Amino acid sequence: MEFKTVLCCAAAGVLAAAAVSGCGSDNKKQAPAQSGQKVTIEYWHVASDSFGGKTVRELVKDFNEKHPHIEVKEKFNPDMYKGLTQNLQAAIASNQTPDVVQMGWDFLYYADANFKHDDINKIFEKAGKKDFVKETYADNIARLAQTADGVQVGVPYSLSVPVLYYNPELFQKAGLDASKPPKTWDEVHAYAQKIKAVTGKPAFFMQEYADTWTNQACVESNGGTMLVKKDGKWQAGFDTPEGHYAYQMLADMVKDGSALHATNEEAFQAYTSGNLAMVCTTIGKRANFEKSSQFKVSTTSFPAFGSKEVKVPAGGNFLMILSKDEARQKAAAEFIAYLESAESLYKWDTGTGYLPPRKGMDTYGPYKKLMEENANVKNAMAALPHVVPWVSFPGNNGLQCEQVLIDARDVIMGGTKSAKDALHEAAQKINSLLQG
Repeated sequence: MEFKTVLCCAAAGVLAAAAVSGCGSDNKKQAPAQSGQKVTIEYWHVASDSFGGKTVRELVKDFNEKHPHIEVKEKFNPDMYKGLTQNLQAAIASNQTPDVVQMGWDFLYYADANFKHDDINKIFEKAGKKDFVKETYADNIARLAQTADGVQVGVPYSLSVPVLYYNPELFQKAGLDASKPPKTWDEVHAYAQKIKAVTGKPAFFMQEYADTWTNQACVESNGGTMLVKKDGKWQAGFDTPEGHYAYQMLADMVKDGSALHATNEEAFQAYTSGNLAMVCTTIGKRANFEKSSQFKVSTTSFPAFGSKEVKVPAGGNFLMILSKDEARQKAAAEFIAYLESAESLYKWDTGTGYLPPRKGMDTYGPYKKLMEENANVKNAMAALPHVVPWVSFPGNNGLQCEQVLIDARDVIMGGTKSAKDALHEAAQKINSLLQG
């Protein structure tokens, strides 16, 4: 497996501060920790109750019990990485910076440019863990959390790939062979139409988080690209026949009633309750789906466009340390070392479905056994050779570019504009923002 470094470097910019009630921590936390006193640090994450939140609380509780000189307080941030980033900007503006944060891969360069931090290697060295990154991760995995000039912004934590979940019982009810799930998007559409004809209900859903993760997977698996460089300048790359088709295909499924256009919560609930046959989303939902469903949750790889090579962006997150006080930095390093231990990663990955970034996990007894017993884990691991970087729009307006494309997706899925028209308008806006 070969991971490539993230494509684009976001320049320093200012994200409009979101007024979020309860953001950040008490101002007293900003004072330097006193020698010999218990050190309190705050951990920000995006794990909702249905997406690993319970496991976060269990890990924090276990860490606090084993480290009486440190107290970790966890804080959930809704709206995934975009929401966390907005909340973080507001917290920093109020001098209430958290100590450890989960940051999405596509925000690596924006976070490096906009959130003051030390090279995490230096923090670990001061904490007595000089070679932590080198000893914990393979070089190509460690580079996922590095800038192009080699600054280790954070450390890899959660790895994910998009997969196609399906309900074998609904397949069988529609006369489909559950042992032969769809491998291409044409087959997904055909299966969904047949299931709808039997059940009278939509049969497919593509996740609709506030990001472009799975849409990038579609565009690039169809031979397109999200971002291109022409004459030394970055431009939107998705306004092409390949990009148009990748988006329009999903909208057409919604239009003919074979696919669902809804909130993630509604669609995921429909799937786990046995009323929706297929869901395309992160392997990070595996544990929740398996625990919440009365049927055998099954997965297959991200569908292909005919014989074209499948390309899926690396999903998940890395951990950053934003503390400036040395005592809290050391406590944060201790907490991250705990989270990245084989035992804790096993708990985290079995509690979510994420793939572990640590070297040697395939030989770690409990995880090796999990891979042998759970085909869904094995299927996800098999997708890693097809992983590409999650594209990040560069420059001060990178987050605005991302939002333009999210808005275009919602317009396309809602059927008010064709993919060709909506993506062309989005490309013009994004190109203007990129030049700004």
